[in-house]
Amino acid sequence: MRRAILTTLLAGLFATQAYAADSIKIAITGPFSGGSAPMGSSMRDGAKIAIAEINAAGGIKVGAKMLKFEVLERDDEAKNERGALIAQELASMNDLSGVIGTVNTGVCLAGDKHLQEKGITKIITPAAGSASMTQWSKAKVKDLSIFRLAAHDGIQAAMVVSEAINRKYTKVAMLYDSTNYGVSGRDDMAEQIKKQGNILQVVTTDKFNIGDKDMTAQLLRAKNGGAQAVLIWGIGPELAAVANGMAKIGLKVPLIGGWTLSMSNFIDNSAKNGNGTLMPQTFIEEPITPKAKNFISAYHKAYNVKRIPSPVSAAQGYDAVFIFAAAVKQAQSIDTKKIKLALEDLKEPVQGVITTWKKPFSTWDPANEESHEAFRRDQVVMGMVQDGHVVFGNDADRKRLISNATSVKGKK
Repeated sequence: MRRAILTTLLAGLFATQAYAADSIKIAITGPFSGGSAPMGSSMRDGAKIAIAEINAAGGIKVGAKMLKFEVLERDDEAKNERGALIAQELASMNDLSGVIGTVNTGVCLAGDKHLQEKGITKIITPAAGSASMTQWSKAKVKDLSIFRLAAHDGIQAAMVVSEAINRKYTKVAMLYDSTNYGVSGRDDMAEQIKKQGNILQVVTTDKFNIGDKDMTAQLLRAKNGGAQAVLIWGIGPELAAVANGMAKIGLKVPLIGGWTLSMSNFIDNSAKNGNGTLMPQTFIEEPITPKAKNFISAYHKAYNVKRIPSPVSAAQGYDAVFIFAAAVKQAQSIDTKKIKLALEDLKEPVQGVITTWKKPFSTWDPANEESHEAFRRDQVVMGMVQDGHVVFGNDADRKRLISNATSVKGKK
């Protein structure tokens, strides 16, 4: 019965059904087409499951009314200029309560300034590089309406470098795509190598472009330099080309990089060449808790799939909606500025599929981007590609995520 109700409600969302005037209007933006689509679409679809559950329960009580979510979808196609236009459109809406989404760093840099100028509350998820938040501290913005629910690159880069060090490697190659995201990731990895004692010698640093299919030249330099692992930052299709290229030239070393190595278009396109690849993850598609089991089952049923294209993205989209809903309830308002204030000081824990969130954000501090960052290191694990799926890299991480999901975790 629960699944039937959920499927019916999702069908209404797909048809962009409009609710009554008294509703919570929220925009979901991201790349729903193109190479980044597994992330954007999974985030959108995870968010829709959360919205369907909230609406099925009657909505959120604001004053004497029960308000339901009204959803606007915008596909930015991972294009900076389109992201800017979408942000301008959303910023012009007087009745918009907030925005959830965005994957690409360049899209954030091009568009979020329009939302910030109008004070529109936004939760960035599931990705975007460090620059999406550091831009505001560098500009010394005093009051920020942008939040992020994603394991920021500082956490991920530290884990990637630590993984290589823990495996006793001393020589690595560094590859990155030429986007803002890739460059930001390269810088974060280089900074972490320095912070962790320069134990790793980078024998070569090379870039590749979106759409590149042959990275032989870059990989030969890594092989000839004696690289014992390849540290990488990029997006699915090109990452698969790297894994396949490594197999072609006999570079039999681990590929370790950002969470995007868990995307379906990496796993499917690299096939057996992707086995053993390691990456930080905030959610593994295993029913380790009742909440995770219900979420995975609901997603599979609603979208007729056996594997979520990007489980991390879907889970973060789901949790972002419940955190936003908690802020609406606490603010007792659909006014975006009041919702922003509530997000900075959530009173009640929010049970998500990733963890139980307690005060995920705090009042914006220009000297500390983490004041508007939800994730901390203990909420992230190392995943590994194995025969077409991402599994836990070690059992200790599985146990830790189970503990996180069933207890209240806040900021340290």
